[in-house]
Amino acid sequence: MNFGLLIIGDEILSGKRADQHLPHVIELLAARGLSLAWARYAGDDPQRITADLRDALAGAAAHGDVVFSCGGIGATPDDHTRACAAAAANVPLQMHPQARELIIERMRDVAAERGLAFEPQHSDNLHRLNMAVFPQSAELIPNPYNKIAGFALRPGAHGGGVYFVPGFPVMAWPMMAWVLDQHYPHLHHKHAVRERSVIVIGALESTLTPLMEAIEAQFSDIKVFSLPSVAHPEWGAHIELGVKPADAAHVVQLDVAYEALKQGLCTLRQQLGPELVR
Repeated sequence: MNFGLLIIGDEILSGKRADQHLPHVIELLAARGLSLAWARYAGDDPQRITADLRDALAGAAAHGDVVFSCGGIGATPDDHTRACAAAAANVPLQMHPQARELIIERMRDVAAERGLAFEPQHSDNLHRLNMAVFPQSAELIPNPYNKIAGFALRPGAHGGGVYFVPGFPVMAWPMMAWVLDQHYPHLHHKHAVRERSVIVIGALESTLTPLMEAIEAQFSDIKVFSLPSVAHPEWGAHIELGVKPADAAHVVQLDVAYEALKQGLCTLRQQLGPELVR
């Protein structure tokens, strides 16, 4: 199982709005001992969105992947996500009765707040009901901000799914937290991903590359990472060199691989600084 994130909207790619979802989703997952495997950005091109959603649904069906899709589920002409999700799942769109009732409840509340009579047949209100048109067999994701639900497609028997939420953080973030706590509490802190690293002062990546390759060859479930810096106030030019599991299910080799990495650095006569555990 992998956790993925798809962020949809031309406004993100053009820079009109800065993406806030990626760092927050990383935090949401980390707080539950989980980690993000991948993230993608897509504009408002229906072909691209459909292709990305088809990949996400395939991963959910085959491996139990969990993917959050943020944005494009409104009812304006540039909101394509609902139709693209139906195309990717090869199912028709249809009105979801419960989602429809929630929208009507929301519209009735807004009218009352403004001291107006609720007119269910007004053209604006009829148009808003389009936000309750979901792919067939979609499940609802409750929206605590304004009751206008998101939806989920959960194919296959592995428990994964693609979860569609609005682009607005004030709505999307509590909805994603609900998904994690409602559907996946059994995964929380089951395999808290760890990594171990050491600061190598004054090192060159070209010198360390053969050691990195040797560690990955020796430990098949371990990834080696290298984070160079050039102007640290205490360590100056240095590289943070470390190891982490290839995925959350493979943590057994971590400590052994790290000790092998340190031994290799000593053999290369590298100057070592602080050690880090995350």
